[in-house]
Amino acid sequence: MDGYEAFPSLHFERPAPGILQVVLDAPNLNAVDEQAHRDLADVWLAVDRDPDTRVAIIQGAGKGFSAGGSFDLIQGIIEDYEARTRVLREARDIVLNVLNCSKPIVSAIHGPAVGAGLVVALLADISIAARDARIIDGHTRLGVAAGDHAAICWPLLCGMAKSKYYLLTCETLSGEEAERIGLVSLCVDASEVHDRALAVARDLSQGAQSAIRWTKHTLNHWYRLLGPAFDASLAYEFYGMGGPDAAEGLAAHREKRNPVFTGATSE
Repeated sequence: MDGYEAFPSLHFERPAPGILQVVLDAPNLNAVDEQAHRDLADVWLAVDRDPDTRVAIIQGAGKGFSAGGSFDLIQGIIEDYEARTRVLREARDIVLNVLNCSKPIVSAIHGPAVGAGLVVALLADISIAARDARIIDGHTRLGVAAGDHAAICWPLLCGMAKSKYYLLTCETLSGEEAERIGLVSLCVDASEVHDRALAVARDLSQGAQSAIRWTKHTLNHWYRLLGPAFDASLAYEFYGMGGPDAAEGLAAHREKRNPVFTGATSE
């Protein structure tokens, strides 16, 4: 599509006037590789400046929203300081560019929603999940601190007790449970999730655009107040990427076994 050629990992559609559909479409349940991570950071700047877009929908193709960062992306972060620094910056930009995009964003979540993909799914202004969606943060299971979006939005969305439980344990949430605790806006049957997201986007596209955008901007100051916690979480996450637990966590994922973490237990 015109204006979106710079984001080759993403697929774009115009399902209705004023609505842009952004689709994660990649192997291994839309795993986020190096290009996709960069695209997820930068595409919201293009959406913000696009005169033909009033609302964006983010969704995954196939059987899930996203399986999170690809093994190759994580391996590069672990082994290469330059890659680690670049991806840290992109991880920050994904969050801030979603928050600062003036256009409302609607997420349609089905199947697995993990890691880098989960960032946009939960930070979307309206998040719609299938009842049987499988939402997993996954950071501590990999052997690193919960970074990305976790510190900036989970406590606000579902409270500190639930945030600590799910971020420390990496237990899976269904879409139904995510709605019950306030982590997502709505849950619907899996067969309805994309139609419901489009219906919400249509309503928003036909509303008073300045009123909607200014409301989004002012509400997102709640997230901006958590900027220091967000920066700290990213720093701890990517510091951990250079340690032994991250390497063991990735190996365990590749080999489909339980990890044996041996990293430092004192600070």
